[in-house]
Parts: sequence; structure tokens; C-alpha cells
Amino acid sequence: MRLLATSQNWPGVFLNIFTKEVKMARNQSVTGNFIYNNIEKKGKNFMYKNLERSNCYNCDFSNSNFDYVNFRGAHFKSSNFFKCSFKWAEFIGTNLKGSDFKNATFENTLFDSVNLEGANFKDAKFKNTIFLSTDVTKAKNFDFEQSGIKIYNEMPQFEISEDLRIATENVMRNKYVKAARVLDTKDGDINLINLMILLDNFDEQTLLKGLTIIENQLDCDFYTLSYLIKFLNNNIDL
Repeated sequence: MRLLATSQNWPGVFLNIFTKEVKMARNQSVTGNFIYNNIEKKGKNFMYKNLERSNCYNCDFSNSNFDYVNFRGAHFKSSNFFKCSFKWAEFIGTNLKGSDFKNATFENTLFDSVNLEGANFKDAKFKNTIFLSTDVTKAKNFDFEQSGIKIYNEMPQFEISEDLRIATENVMRNKYVKAARVLDTKDGDINLINLMILLDNFDEQTLLKGLTIIENQLDCDFYTLSYLIKFLNNNIDL
């Protein structure tokens, strides 16, 4: 028997349609961002994805690859990242409350102003990973003794040369660099933690040359510091 939207039943008909549309809206990927609730995405390759401002709750990403991923401003709460890889991933202003990172791998990873309340890092491996303005004491099973972890309560301060300061300020005249927000802070100051990372990968003279190349030649959108490092490796003679 066909159901007609009569005056008696039309509210229920449209309520069912609306409910289905809401469920669809809660589980989708829009321009790279994730908006997922209660789904499984196990063993997936999300390498190089821009997941800025994504919003996920109670999702299972076990055994997935998140290398070189941008998590700026994203919410991944109560989700499972068992045995996931996060090489060169960037968590900036990210909410990871209640998520599970058991046996996950972090290498050259940055956590900046991240909510780790209740996040579980049991048997997670860290190599050259930085925690900045992030309360790691709120996390569970966090191994403070691992040598691959650096923790800064606030932006580290160190002296840079005048030439490097000028070059860093100049490169931000490139609209793509400015939009990426990887070399400046929200207050407009030079991002010293990222500059420190660059100096760990290049000597100062090479970096000065590279910043000039970036200012004049970089002509596409990007989202992470790791992209700049790759760009420099590909465009300057070391």
C-alpha cells in the first residue's frame, strides 16, 4: 500500500526524510575535511590530507596512515587510532579528548595547544616529537621518559640573526606562505618553534637561500611545515 502524505501523516513522513538527511550530513567528507560519527575507517591511507577543522566522534581509524596530515583546529574525540602512523603530522589547536592512540607511531610530529584530556598513549612510540603549550599530564599512559619527546610549556625563545629575521618576514609576503600560517603565530610574531625545526633540517645559510626561493617561486596552497621542508629539499642544492 502506498503511503500518502495526508494531513494526518505528513509530519511523520517529513520527519523521516529530515532524519535521513541529518544522518547523511553527519558522515561525509567535504573538501578534504572529515565530518564523521560512529563509523569505521580502518587501514586507510590519509597521507598528505588537509583535515583542518574536521569533526569526528567515536570513529575507528585503526591501522591507518596519517603521515604529513594537517589536523589544525580539528576535533577527533573518543576515536580509535590504534597502530596509526603520524610522521610529520601537525596537531595545532586540535581536540583529541578521549581518543585512543595505543601502539601509534609519532615521528617529527608537532602537538601545539592540543587538548589531550583522557587520550590514551599506551605503548605509543615517539621520535623527535614536540609538545608545545599542551598539558600532557591530562593524557593517559603517557611515557614521559621516552627520549624522543620535547615538551615546552610556552613558545621557546632563542636569538636569531637579523638576516634570518628579515628573510622570514619577507617570505611571508608570499600569499601562499601567509595563508598557511606555518611561519607566524596568531599574534603575527615569527613562529620560533617552526623556525627551530627548519634550523634542525638546514644550516642557516641554506635556509636563507631557501626562504628567498620560497618567496619567489612557491605558487600553490599548502598546509604544513613539512611541505616547506620538502619544497626546499627539491629546489635548493644542499
